[in-house]
Amino acid sequence: MELRYIIKKEDKKNYETIHAIIRNTLQISNRLLTKLIKNNCITLNGSICDTRNSFETNDILKINLAYPEDNSNIVPTKMNLNIIYEDDWLLIVNKPAGIAIHPSILHYADSLSNGIKFYFDSIGLQKKIRPVNRLDFNTSRIGYFCKMCLHTRSI
Repeated sequence: MELRYIIKKEDKKNYETIHAIIRNTLQISNRLLTKLIKNNCITLNGSICDTRNSFETNDILKINLAYPEDNSNIVPTKMNLNIIYEDDWLLIVNKPAGIAIHPSILHYADSLSNGIKFYFDSIGLQKKIRPVNRLDFNTSRIGYFCKMCLHTRSI
């Protein structure tokens, strides 16, 4: 997944660096920005750029969010997932009652996140498991998981 942004005239007036555009206009968190820089995922006009540099109007800024992330902290467990919706950004599943969202001491390998990890592995997606909403163990509801997030923390 890639974000593409064409730098506007007002950006030149309001900001001095690529970093400022990414933080203020695209609202990417500092934590994610650090990862993007480390993984060479930010380009300006097709070349990897230093985000401390300036820019010109009509420059094309691209941010590649498809970099791999370590998700080895969750044990993959095969389970039947009732996937309601999926796109490049989001996975929505129907969470049955009696299943935890997060792994814990009591649910080390049988949480919904363990099933999502198995699913991500099966489709070759190396991304952290990021639940967007929290649901109690005994609650059956729709669970949302970010596949590509602009922020690196779960809500």
